[in-house]
Amino acid sequence: VQLQASGGGLVQPGGSLRLSCAASGFTLDDYAIGWFRQAPGKEREGVSCISSSDGSTYYADSVKGRFTISRDNAKNTLYLQMNSLKPEDTAVYYCAAGAHPTWSSLDVCSVNYYGMDYWGKGTLVTVSS
Repeated sequence: VQLQASGGGLVQPGGSLRLSCAASGFTLDDYAIGWFRQAPGKEREGVSCISSSDGSTYYADSVKGRFTISRDNAKNTLYLQMNSLKPEDTAVYYCAAGAHPTWSSLDVCSVNYYGMDYWGKGTLVTVSS
């Protein structure tokens, strides 16, 4: 059972990246899922999440209108399309999944590390000119 995140890299301000998170050993559609990030010297924060109860999505205010979360059930993969990237988006990005059938998407993004069942290893996104 694992989550494998990929797609990070170095991008200039204003650029775009798409992160992927491939799940194996379990079905993503059965779980609340999301993307989290941790910048140097800061706590991990929820960026965008999907509720398993109704499929609703949540975006942190800092990324609203720029990032889009999506899921491909056929590929058992979660995505995060990131546009108009800013230097403050620089962080290690993690995907996570948790068995929380009644949680809202905000609940999912507000959870701490121990509240999710599976975490990917993270992929580094650096936004710099």
